[in-house]
Amino acid sequence: MCIIVKVTSGSTPEAGKLIDEFYRSFITAGTHHASSIKVAEAAKVIENTQRDLNIALINELAILFERLEIDTKQVLEAAGSKWNFLKFHPGLVGGHCIGVDPYYLTYKAQQVGYHPDVILAGRRINDSMGSYVAERVIRLMLSKRIHVIDSRILVLGYAFKENCPDTRNTRVVDIVSTLHSYHTHVDIYDPWVDQTDSAHLVQELSSNSYDAIIVAVAHKDFIEMGADHIQQYGKKNCVLFDVKHIFPSDSVDGSL
Repeated sequence: MCIIVKVTSGSTPEAGKLIDEFYRSFITAGTHHASSIKVAEAAKVIENTQRDLNIALINELAILFERLEIDTKQVLEAAGSKWNFLKFHPGLVGGHCIGVDPYYLTYKAQQVGYHPDVILAGRRINDSMGSYVAERVIRLMLSKRIHVIDSRILVLGYAFKENCPDTRNTRVVDIVSTLHSYHTHVDIYDPWVDQTDSAHLVQELSSNSYDAIIVAVAHKDFIEMGADHIQQYGKKNCVLFDVKHIFPSDSVDGSL
């Protein structure tokens, strides 16, 4: 979506028309005239805030369904059979828009004396998901009697979303920091990301090396590998956790 300010100080209708024609020349989705810069900025912020809250709801449901021993993916597929169900999926919310814009809005809200409970609640849930994933993996390791301290854990994916090299505000760092709090050794492998982006990034993987493997980002490279191939990098009793639920439930030890 592209929003163009229709009226600005000193502008004319002719200038607005020229701006509109300029954007239409390369924005295939079309343009929309906003009445002011405030309206334009507010529209952009609430679009990302709405997506943030929708993902937060699904994340909270995934946490609930794990306790109820219900497969989240199966629930979403069933609910998605209804035409008006909004198809969002659980996961980490990073990047430079969805995980950031809601804070601009809540900051301004508090400046004018309003406390935005729902928006901040959604932010708390999404910001906690990295730690939640790490804690789930630790529990799965313990259930398999894997010694956690000094264990080796592989995290597949470091970008904030699939099939891109962008690591801005990636929430994979929350998984890593929580795992480090348990005195584990963490390697990150991401073929899309520059190796200088993190000291934990490795260029090559060795078979039979890890006590747990977390597929954190749904890169096409990992999907093509498949769960069986990925498990080869783990030890015999390795835990495989699928954050994005890209593999069948019966091929992994856990997922969101």
